[in-house]
Amino acid sequence: MPGTDDATTTRLTAPALSGVRRLSALEAVRARIALAVDLGLLSPGERLPATARIAEALGVAEITARRALVRLCADGVLERRRGRGGGTLVAERPPRGTVVATDAYRSDTAAVHQLIDHRLVLECGIAHLASVRVGEEDLAELRSLVEEMERAPSWAEFHGSDERFHLRLARATGVPSVTGQYGAVLRELYRYYLPYPLDALRASNDEHRMLLDALERRDAAAAGEVARRHVEVLHRTMFVGLLDGGAGDDAGAGDDSGAGARARADR
Repeated sequence: MPGTDDATTTRLTAPALSGVRRLSALEAVRARIALAVDLGLLSPGERLPATARIAEALGVAEITARRALVRLCADGVLERRRGRGGGTLVAERPPRGTVVATDAYRSDTAAVHQLIDHRLVLECGIAHLASVRVGEEDLAELRSLVEEMERAPSWAEFHGSDERFHLRLARATGVPSVTGQYGAVLRELYRYYLPYPLDALRASNDEHRMLLDALERRDAAAAGEVARRHVEVLHRTMFVGLLDGGAGDDAGAGDDSGAGARARADR
């Protein structure tokens, strides 16, 4: 039949869905938390944030997050405790590698590295241009977001403030189309966001402060350099680097809460 061969060719040559895209929202939440436990980013006995906060940070409905936590309790990765000081916590001896859905993240490492590179190019350009065009209102809003991240009680709240900071920085360039393009790359990269130790995220926020200082001085070279370091290190400190043991010079028990790397992955 006319057109049949073309349709077949399209099906055969179209890029396959990534492993993560094949997961349901529930399985994605389950995998992200389980992988964070596997990598030591969430420690035994650590209390998770409220379900609503987890849902917001991971971009799912609250009912989806709740069901994922229930499944993780059944897997033995998490446990529920009642009474004062209770809630949902990482199990004292969580099994490792038991949630098969984490394989979808492990199989997407090449895609993650590519996304980091795309973000690197965009963010360096954004930082450079923003340093030239930033206004007092921009600086005030960025400063407020840095303080908001400093006060964040957990990785869940930090994540939202971090995203708003970087999108606000893009707006400070004065180029309307930049925010949409940059936001699309961020959203794709955030599909792979895992919970990270708050101490490590505070270290990331120190770089936000350095970037803000460079913007206030209108120092384009310094702003671009801070942005480069801030993003380039993700190759080692996101889960793709931790899986390879690729922390390199960033290793340090003071920063990683047992993760084996200076885990500044929300950024």
